Parts: sequence; C-alpha cells; structure tokens
Amino acid sequence: MASGVSSAVVSSRSTGAVLAALGRVIFAFAIVALGVETFVRARSLGDNLGFNYSVVAVLPWLPAGIPWLAYLFGAIWIACAIGLLSQKTRASAAIVLGILISVCALILEVPKAAVHASSMSLRTIVFEPLSIAALAWLIPSSGVPRLLAVLSRYILAVSFIVFGVDHFLALAGIGTLVPSWIPWHVFWIAFFGALFVAAGLSFALHILERWAAIGIGLMFAIWVLTLHIPRTLGYYGIPNALHDPNEWSSLFIAIALCGGPWAISQNIASPSRSLKP
Repeated sequence: MASGVSSAVVSSRSTGAVLAALGRVIFAFAIVALGVETFVRARSLGDNLGFNYSVVAVLPWLPAGIPWLAYLFGAIWIACAIGLLSQKTRASAAIVLGILISVCALILEVPKAAVHASSMSLRTIVFEPLSIAALAWLIPSSGVPRLLAVLSRYILAVSFIVFGVDHFLALAGIGTLVPSWIPWHVFWIAFFGALFVAAGLSFALHILERWAAIGIGLMFAIWVLTLHIPRTLGYYGIPNALHDPNEWSSLFIAIALCGGPWAISQNIASPSRSLKP
C-alpha cells in the first residue's frame, strides 16, 4: 500500500516536472517571437492604440520612430528567453526580463490607461505585460529575491482578477471574438471570466495554486489553438489579419500566458513564494 502511494507521488512529481519544462519552452518561444516581431516593426511609422498613441505594435508597445530602441529591446527579449532555458542563467534572465517589461508597462502604459480609465483595451495592455513579468519572476525555482517572488504572485492575482472582471463587463463585446462554430458565446465568456477570478483568488489566498496555474495555462492553450492561430492566419475573415502586427502580438502574448503558468506550476506553492513564515 505504502509503495503504491509512493509510486503515485513520484509519478505525479515527474508529470509536473515535464509540464513545467514544457511551459518554460513555450514561454521562452513566445518571448523570442515578441523579440523578433519587435525587430520587424522597429522602423514602422507607428500603430494606433485607439487614442492616437503612436507605438510599435508589439508588447511592451514602445514609442514609434525610435528604431534603435526597438532593436535593443528585441535583442534583450531574445537573449532573456534563451537564458530562461538554462538553469545557470534562468534567475538572472527572469529578473532582467521581468524588470524591463514591468518598468515599460508602468512608465509607458499606466499613464495612458489613467487618462482613459474606462478603456478596457488600455487596461489590458497594462496588465498583460505585468502578468508576463510576474510569470518570468516566478519561473526560477531559486535565485529570485523572496520579496520579488512574493510580489509577483500578487501581481498575477490582481491581473487575473482584472481580466476576469473585464470579461463580465463586456460579455457581448468579447463574445463576438468567439468563433461562430462554437455555441453559447456569452456563456463561455462568463465561464472563462469566472476561471480568471478563481485563479486570481487562488494565488492570493494560497489555495490550490498549482491547479490554478495548470488550469489557466490550459485555458490559454485552448484560446491559442481555437482563436488566435486561426484568426491570425486569416481563417476567421479578419481583413489583412496575416499582416496585422496586433494579431501577431496578441497570439504571442496568449502563448506566453499559456506557457508561463505551466512553467510556474511546480514553484507557485513553495513557502518561499508566500508571505507566511
């Protein structure tokens, strides 16, 4: 009996380790892709966020017209992504990546969202980079300052709750993004909104964090496969989708938010990631 339980525990840990490793690869791929897209869009004249803000239409939405800055950030994203794949460089790469993404969000995007406080799109482009930064800080099992790791889980909790609440505030609007072949659009938007809120509360209250991380990763994986990839490749009739940088950026962000939670699923419940002594 005892040996059977022991074998089950070992098997569960092994499966968890495989999922975490897969998550790191997926997250790193997404960051590389964002870096490459930043290179591609570096010399663009700028893309409109909806309020006449001219930006490079890739996370973290750098100001347009400064090619060297876009090239620099693109190179840093790629270098950090590669660093995340090695145990020796994972912590330093995660710290640099998280700091740069979060600082960009706070300096570049928070003021825009503050001016247009009712804009869900501007609110999203604040919390998307913050959640990706938090995921980066939580990926290493060691080497990240405890205070930063603790802060990250609460940034992630707040981000997911905001995403969830926004789903309920725009049930019909977000429902139009659901492919026509999927029934019950409003139901699914409400369902996923509830999952976001539940995951945020899970991280904040230290309840079933590992399952919350796995579930959020699975949710984004479903979105990547059923929504973002077909939409970006033009299968859903979006005009010029294949050449729209916003569609590609949304795809890569969704991939990062798929892989990141899986990557932290082994570490999120660690005592070192909690305010508890």
